[in-house]
Amino acid sequence: MAATDGRARKRPNSVWLADRPPLKRKADQPAGLDLDKIVAATVRLLDAEGLAKFSMRRLAAELGVTAMSVYWYVDTKDDLLELALDSVMGEMRLPDEADADRDWRDHLRGLAHAYRGLLTGHTWVARLLGTYINIGPHSTAFSNASMRVMKSSGLTLEQITGGLSAVFQFVYGFATIEGLFNARCAEAGMPVDEYFQQVMAAVEGLPEFAETLENSTKVMEARGGATVQEMRDRDFAFALDLQIAGIEALRGSADERGPGPR
Repeated sequence: MAATDGRARKRPNSVWLADRPPLKRKADQPAGLDLDKIVAATVRLLDAEGLAKFSMRRLAAELGVTAMSVYWYVDTKDDLLELALDSVMGEMRLPDEADADRDWRDHLRGLAHAYRGLLTGHTWVARLLGTYINIGPHSTAFSNASMRVMKSSGLTLEQITGGLSAVFQFVYGFATIEGLFNARCAEAGMPVDEYFQQVMAAVEGLPEFAETLENSTKVMEARGGATVQEMRDRDFAFALDLQIAGIEALRGSADERGPGPR
C-alpha cells in the first residue's frame, strides 16, 4: 500500500520480518554448520568478549569457517544479533499460570527475577533491547506472559502499560547497573566482594566522603547481608515488593478518580 506522499511505506527492519527462502546447503558449505550453531557461537562470544569486540570475522574464526559461510545463513550482523537476543530470551522461565497455588504477585516476581537473571547473565542484552523491536518467538512469549499477569493484577486497561513499565524498567535499571559493576570487577581481575571492599577502603578517612560513608555503613548494617550479592538480592526483593505494593494500592484508581488532573 503506497504512503500518502507517493513513496512506498517501509516496513520496520527485523530478521523476523525478512523474506528469506529456506536454506539448502551448497556443496561448498562447511558440513555440520547451521544457523543454530552460528547463533550459539554468537552468544558465547558476546558473553566472553562483549558487544564492542564482536564481529562477523571473529565469529567465523570461532566456528572455523570463512565469513562468507556465515553470511550465507544471515544477511547482516544485525540479523544475527537479533537472533542471539531472542535465543537468550528463551532462557527465562515463564510462570505456570495454571498453578492455582500461585497468584499474579508470585508470577510477577518470577518474571522479574528471570529478567534480572537474563540481564546480569548476558550483559550485552541491555544494549540490544533498545536497538531491535524484539518480536522473536521467545521475546513475544515473555511479553505476552507479562501482559497476562499484569491483566490479572486488577489494573485497568489504562494502567497496565504503566504497571509493566514500573516493574520491568526498574528491573532493567537495577540489573544493568549490577551487570556493569560485575563486568568492571572482572576486567579488574578480582571478585566482586574484594573490589567493593577496596573501593570502601579507598574513600575511608577522606573528609569529603565522611557523611556518605557513615550513612552507607549504617544502612548496609541494617539491611544485612555478608556479601555484595546478598545485599543486592535483599535490595532487589524489597524494591520489587514496593512495585507490587504500588500496583495493589493504585489498581482501579483511575476509574475511581474519574477524568481530570492527577
